[in-house]
Amino acid sequence: MNQQSIDCVEMSTGDEPEVSIIWLHGLGADGHDFEPMVPQMQLDGALSARFIFPHAPVRPVTLNGGMPMRAWYDLVSLERNSPQDLAGIDESAATVTRLIEQERKRGIADDRIVIAGFSQGGAVALHTALRHPHRLAGLIALSTYLPKAESLEEEASSANRELPIFMAHGAQDPVVAPNLGEASFRHLERLGYPVKWRTYPMPHAVCPQEIGHIRAWLLSLFGKGE
Repeated sequence: MNQQSIDCVEMSTGDEPEVSIIWLHGLGADGHDFEPMVPQMQLDGALSARFIFPHAPVRPVTLNGGMPMRAWYDLVSLERNSPQDLAGIDESAATVTRLIEQERKRGIADDRIVIAGFSQGGAVALHTALRHPHRLAGLIALSTYLPKAESLEEEASSANRELPIFMAHGAQDPVVAPNLGEASFRHLERLGYPVKWRTYPMPHAVCPQEIGHIRAWLLSLFGKGE
């Protein structure tokens, strides 16, 4: 991930993208994982968006017995007070920041960029967007939790204190416990962030109803409400 060009999958919903959505996959997946979601969102003709799906680097993951896999950072446990790979989280946050900078060079301003992620990718999305020094358009965090929550209030960017956030979780999630997601939502709410929180009757996944809600949220975010 230290190479000049970050390996990503890209898809667009129009010939001349007016917004960019940087979307981070979950542990053990890759940038192709959410490709099928783009046509399911049916944004063609409604919002011209460039979706950028970066691939996480391959690294040993303690939670999975040290097995090497694509991961944004190492995981020891998913218990609420377990040790966190702070260096790995910061490294991946720097990668997202570089992707934001690349989009800026392509003509998309920070306030037209959404940072999104699922599971471990959602944790990095939350960490990065809330500390980004320039105002972003929005933040999507699915089936995930807030890492480094204890330092957020001190490290939060004033530019993104009113950042629109869409958070969602499966009520039957056996991987990232729903109470972890809800606790993260409550923490952000206490800090004054405008968070929309939804739960769905599903496991650690994304469902059609959720995709529909994300579509509507994105269209509203960019003044394209139907």
